[in-house]
Amino acid sequence: MHVAHLSLVDFRSYPSVELDLAPGVTTFVGPNGQGKTNLVEAVGYAATLGSHRVATDAALVRAGAERAVVRVDVVRDGRSTLVEIELNPGRANRARIGRAPVPRAREVLGVLRTVVFAPEDLALVKGDPAERRRYLDELLVARSPRLAAVRSDYDRVLKQRNALLKSAGPLRRGGRDGDLSTLDVWDAHLATTGAELLAARLDLLTALRPLVADAYAAVAPGGAKTTLEYAASTHPDLGPPATGAAPADRTALAELLLTAVREARPRELERGVSLVGPHRDDLVLQLGDLPAKGYASHGESWSFALALRLAAYGLLAADGGEPVLVLDDVFAELDVDRRERLAGLVGSAEQVLVTAAVPQDVPVALQGPRFEVRDGEVRRA
Repeated sequence: MHVAHLSLVDFRSYPSVELDLAPGVTTFVGPNGQGKTNLVEAVGYAATLGSHRVATDAALVRAGAERAVVRVDVVRDGRSTLVEIELNPGRANRARIGRAPVPRAREVLGVLRTVVFAPEDLALVKGDPAERRRYLDELLVARSPRLAAVRSDYDRVLKQRNALLKSAGPLRRGGRDGDLSTLDVWDAHLATTGAELLAARLDLLTALRPLVADAYAAVAPGGAKTTLEYAASTHPDLGPPATGAAPADRTALAELLLTAVREARPRELERGVSLVGPHRDDLVLQLGDLPAKGYASHGESWSFALALRLAAYGLLAADGGEPVLVLDDVFAELDVDRRERLAGLVGSAEQVLVTAAVPQDVPVALQGPRFEVRDGEVRRA
């Protein structure tokens, strides 16, 4: 799989860009702030409908413009598919596949797959649980695009339930017992949709564990053993199925979630927010016997973050449809040894898009066509 052409209109700093790309390694070189990351960010957006840098679409639309357009020509198994996404901040985005409109923008998910390495990845190890939940969920959707609808349904249920808890709490504190039958209904919805998302995460973790261990050993030879555990808000001992075991039982998980939600109701009414469910869970990363967060060195943290991305790449490649690799200014964050090891691990990928401030940051193993990005213009070097 590779991107043969990238077209942008009013995306970030670019009024317009037309860029032909090829398989193999392509490098975008230029000083910071010139727009090189914007190019690979657009490729990632076409794959995930999200940015690895910002949480909302508004920042992706060029200042003064009402909308932005991202088009990518994706080649897979010799067949070309054009994906077009129109970003409309404050309104629903629109999308086309092969120039034909699709009902929802998320219909494009799965046409292009990417794995992005970026400086922000350090937050996977050192940051809040939300960063690790996002890592799991984005990988879930990349493997199975239908799960985008599950995530959307869960977010909708959570929003409705939180609104009800917020309005019901003051009544209870004032000595008035409002009708909570509606809350019972949303409890059931939360348990059902939450179990679907939770089961998918647990099954994914079973597949990820050995890949992360192998990737960490390749990036940091002789380092400590990695362990990945799932910390569920429903039950402290809930863990992923063993390798080769049956997938997680969604019915049993729904019952577990419903019981936990009912037990948490008094606290939730007091605080006006849902305290139980996949939105409160965490992926716990350990090196040896200690949690990586707070104990791993800077180099170990970077190695763990790289291992998580390499494991995602390996999992997607094994599923079929090798993803496009994006290395966004990542070499500037690594020492020479880690640079060379990472280059050796990814250099054989079908397509690798690299950004760097200076050519010297890019290992020799990743040499290929180069574009210079300066003053908002992209030129072939």
